Amino acid sequence: MDAITLVVFLSVVLGRFIIPLFILRYPLPATIAALVLDAADQTIFQLFTDSDLAGYQSYDKALDVYYLALAYISTMRNWTGVYAYRTGRFLWYYRLLGSTMFELIGWRPLLLIFPNTFEYFFIYIEAFRTRWRMHRLTRKHILVAAAFIWIVIKLPQEAWIHLFKLDVTDAFKEHILRTPLDAGWGEAFGNNLWIFPVLVAIAVGGAWLVRSISRGLPPTDWQTTFDANRNHDEFAHVQLRPLAERHWREGLIEKAVLVALMCIIFSQMLPNVDVGLLKMTLGVTFVVIANAAISHWLARRGTTWRSSATEFLALGVINLAAGLVYMWITPAGDDHISRFAVLFFTALLTLILTLYDRYRPVLEARHIAEARTAVSAAMNSPSMDVPPASGE
Repeated sequence: MDAITLVVFLSVVLGRFIIPLFILRYPLPATIAALVLDAADQTIFQLFTDSDLAGYQSYDKALDVYYLALAYISTMRNWTGVYAYRTGRFLWYYRLLGSTMFELIGWRPLLLIFPNTFEYFFIYIEAFRTRWRMHRLTRKHILVAAAFIWIVIKLPQEAWIHLFKLDVTDAFKEHILRTPLDAGWGEAFGNNLWIFPVLVAIAVGGAWLVRSISRGLPPTDWQTTFDANRNHDEFAHVQLRPLAERHWREGLIEKAVLVALMCIIFSQMLPNVDVGLLKMTLGVTFVVIANAAISHWLARRGTTWRSSATEFLALGVINLAAGLVYMWITPAGDDHISRFAVLFFTALLTLILTLYDRYRPVLEARHIAEARTAVSAAMNSPSMDVPPASGE
């Protein structure tokens, strides 16, 4: 791999690792940026390098799971609507389960049966949150949006990609630009200059359509913002339970399932990793429980992490040690995993655990506050008033 190829490769990979971290604070633009980079990475390699980087395909799919996991965790941080959150959680785990089964047995229709509806559902909710409070979303609204995305958008897309095995950029080059697939993009666009005014016209038409639709929308709750910290939604600030109570009572099982499924998928995708399913699952569960025990012990002693970065670094060292101990005390058999893969899994697992531990308590406390407010509003409603007894 020459120097230019290495720089381009590292730039794309680092971009796909770093951009999703901004989803927590800037969910909509960061998610769209991650989608654009995901769609454009192969084109970037073709434009700036002579290498096809075939091994990148495995990392490409793994990085998709990574950025969607951060999107799911961001719903714990930012979404105040219980029903929207639970719908998103179902769509996320439904796809994650389907992806896990596909990686284990390789039957492509599974990706059609378990479509990635969560991705566009997340974008839809975050686009809504840029201007309105989530309490405006009724259950019917949420279900209709999820069903529309599932049936009208994702099923055709999943069939196009995974059943018919067609590539959007290849179809665009071959059928729209009428250029051979082995030709460069410079040649393709150079021979079809008409495409540029067409794209400009499409952009102008799209902007006009969005503007026309927005005029018929209800009054906004705040000025358009992409910063989740500026959306002063209900229950944005809640009182958390004592730290010592969190690590066992809030989401330990879900945390183990989340990380285990992700690591199983990654172990099937990445090269130089050949670890048994049972060993991987037990190992991840062991590390998750060890993290919970350590955090619980520190909390009972009155010790807290100064920042998420400090927690990430400290748990990273602990998780690496726990992983090495687990590998040492269990029989190797036919298992194989490279040193890079060990570091990769440790960093991934630690990042997910750190963010989950930080935002799951916020989710739980926010939902408790929302439920109490709903009960209080119902009790104070005129329909709840008891009529006076006869003769009073």
